[in-house]
Amino acid sequence: MSPARIPYLLLLPATLFLLVFFVYPFGLVAIEAFSRDGSFTAANFQTVFGHWKFPAAMTNTLLLALVIVPIQTVLALAMAVLVTKMTRGRDMALYVFTIPLGISDLAAGIIWLAIFEQSGFLNSMLYHLGVSEQPTIWLGYQSKWVIFLAVVLAEVWRATAIMLVILVAGIGLIPKEYNEAAEVFGASPWKRFTRVTLPLLRPSLQTALILRVILAFEVFAVVATLGGTTLPVLMGEVYQWQFALQDRGVAAAYAIVILAISIAATLVIMRALRVPKEARI
Repeated sequence: MSPARIPYLLLLPATLFLLVFFVYPFGLVAIEAFSRDGSFTAANFQTVFGHWKFPAAMTNTLLLALVIVPIQTVLALAMAVLVTKMTRGRDMALYVFTIPLGISDLAAGIIWLAIFEQSGFLNSMLYHLGVSEQPTIWLGYQSKWVIFLAVVLAEVWRATAIMLVILVAGIGLIPKEYNEAAEVFGASPWKRFTRVTLPLLRPSLQTALILRVILAFEVFAVVATLGGTTLPVLMGEVYQWQFALQDRGVAAAYAIVILAISIAATLVIMRALRVPKEARI
């Protein structure tokens, strides 16, 4: 076999995987989204954009992403720096930080439901502390901001580890000589982080942000567990149209909208965190 063909042979399994599990399903979804009664049409998208829940679902999805992702980014950076600076117990700390990563979205929602529900941990704690004599309905339909906060807390607790793992690996790839040289020239720890570590961490930070933003647009199980339909999100509407309303075309159109938003966000992140050639290690 020619050595020039080896790279293509190595890429063949990944290419086949993408064709079978991404390109083919995407083609089917696109056909469903742009067809109605056997003919090509944009009626499904008209239904999506004209539905009364679409503005609320879009707003809630974007707000959740705008609140959750920055919090997770700051926390993941802080934990990654803390872990990499530890000389003892580093593996144990990383293991503890990443435990929520093994918990599914639904399980995380149930855990936080046990905290916020009427007979849950929060009301029990407030009662025993003498703060409240009667249980409070935290997740009622009139308390959307509490549901929003509960979803934010659940997602931050559950998914920050995704970014943490990527950033720890990225920091590990930065040569120690850079920080040592900055320290010799009198740079403070904060300046070493902002002027050395953070710029060299751009590729890993870019990957972590893209992955987390895409997952934030697909949030569903945690929202469904804590808020039901009180806090509509785009992925929740996909579920409703697909299974409750039995309209595959509109559900596919919603999926295309989510994909378009994800692509747009990815392009923005890649543009904002692009790494100049002269700055690459």
